[in-house]
Amino acid sequence: MSKEAKPFLKWAGGKGQLLCQLSEHLPRKISEEPFTYIEPFVGGGAMLFYMLQSFSNIKKAVINDANEDLILTYRTVKADVELLIARLAEMESEYLVKSQEERSRFFYDIRDRYNQHVGSETERAAQLIFLNKTCFNGLYRVNGKGKFNVPFGRYTNPTICNASVLRSDSQLLNSANVEICQGDFSDTLNHANGLTFVYLDPPYRPLDATSSFTAYAKGDFNDDDQRKLAGFCRQLSDWDCLWMQSNADCSAKNPEDTFFEELYKDYHIFRVFAARFINANPSKRGKLTELLIKNYE
Repeated sequence: MSKEAKPFLKWAGGKGQLLCQLSEHLPRKISEEPFTYIEPFVGGGAMLFYMLQSFSNIKKAVINDANEDLILTYRTVKADVELLIARLAEMESEYLVKSQEERSRFFYDIRDRYNQHVGSETERAAQLIFLNKTCFNGLYRVNGKGKFNVPFGRYTNPTICNASVLRSDSQLLNSANVEICQGDFSDTLNHANGLTFVYLDPPYRPLDATSSFTAYAKGDFNDDDQRKLAGFCRQLSDWDCLWMQSNADCSAKNPEDTFFEELYKDYHIFRVFAARFINANPSKRGKLTELLIKNYE
């Protein structure tokens, strides 16, 4: 199986640069026997592709996200990758020969069509990938009405159609037993079966009032949702599932903000260093600590 499988989208909070640290915290037991792997917030899928390529003993993988278009795109990559590649190649060849002004008009035309839900499922998947590769800072963000509102990005020569990565991802999603779901994270509990490991990478709690980016899908992920997630983690523990969660290290920014330390006081909390690449303010990019919370030693 190709080792080229990796995220086909740039996604805020992507775990590509954290995989080495995360792998050190994986439960030892999953190397010893077949297990079910669940990701309730799949996002860009860096952890998914790492796990599928590192553990041949995964008997079933279940990925989920609240973002309907993201899940539609995963399903398209799995089921119709050649049609998707053909459309992306067409968009890329049309886009790259244009002037900057023409590119901008082309971008906003695609963005309007995307927000109006114009086209087949394959077309919508192509629109999402195109926007991701050509928008400002590779950011995915929607407004309160669920409309993608990231502006045009002025990249000189963006790779819009990475055919080799898309084919590798499609091969991996098809060769592994991967079920792709869309809905609330709590629904994934129904897929736990025998030895189960769940990796949770929810929208992060903002570190301060100005870092309120949580809109990967319509509706913010607020503190009540974080509490609901903590309850879900307790359910996972009650079902004897092993789980690991990534989240923001709020107390590093404000020592009095011990929200997660109190919420997960019965579990193991670690800190890992992560580079933040997606931020409109360059001064807020760089290395920060993130929390890693586990229910096992």
